[in-house]
Amino acid sequence: MKKFFKNIILFLIICFAEVTFAQKFKKPQNLPRYDFQKLHFGFTIGINSLDFVMNKNLNYIGTDSLVNVYSKNQYGFNLGIVSNLRLGKFTDLRFIPTLVFGERILDYNFKLNNSNENVINESKRIESTLLDFPFHLKYKSERYNNIRTFLITGLKYSLDIASQDKIDDEGEELVKLKKHDIMAEIGFGIDFYLEYFKFSPQIKLSHGILNVLNKENTIYTKSFNQLRTNGWMLSFTFE
Repeated sequence: MKKFFKNIILFLIICFAEVTFAQKFKKPQNLPRYDFQKLHFGFTIGINSLDFVMNKNLNYIGTDSLVNVYSKNQYGFNLGIVSNLRLGKFTDLRFIPTLVFGERILDYNFKLNNSNENVINESKRIESTLLDFPFHLKYKSERYNNIRTFLITGLKYSLDIASQDKIDDEGEELVKLKKHDIMAEIGFGIDFYLEYFKFSPQIKLSHGILNVLNKENTIYTKSFNQLRTNGWMLSFTFE
């Protein structure tokens, strides 16, 4: 995990160094009329990591056999279609419907025979297949040769088509999530204007607004007041 983030930081440092270098030395521009298009399309692929922001029920945890519960982030991948509408010289409106495969793990610590020294761990793996519908405003810097930096911010609606919200447990106690979520997002990236297309790596942070926990009368859900989704997404866009 630490090595992964070190590689991302190193990559971004190299990219921004390239931007600084590009400001000093002019060279022929690729796709010189590209940014004057009113509407253009593309596609995006990438990886993601999902996690929970937990509002624990402290009136319940510790009063029974449950000692504590933890959330573990897991990695997945995503792919989507880009629609970009030019609003002005430095501003675009983007709609990027995306299919996201991800998962999260909740680790529960239980004590045996009412002894805090004998603790066992039980994990609940929660898999999600999400249809994301984000609307983003993209704020662009001045173009320097074949490079431009940008910031994005916006909201997205997320539909979990793998949700077990309405599924009968059939004896297995599941942690069920609601199908619908709304998330606030912010991110940044760099546009590279290549000879035939534009290539844009970007990293984006997402914060869930809605409580996605489908609360049932089980020890696994009574330990929470609320669950919200947090995550990040590293994407590579081709436009």
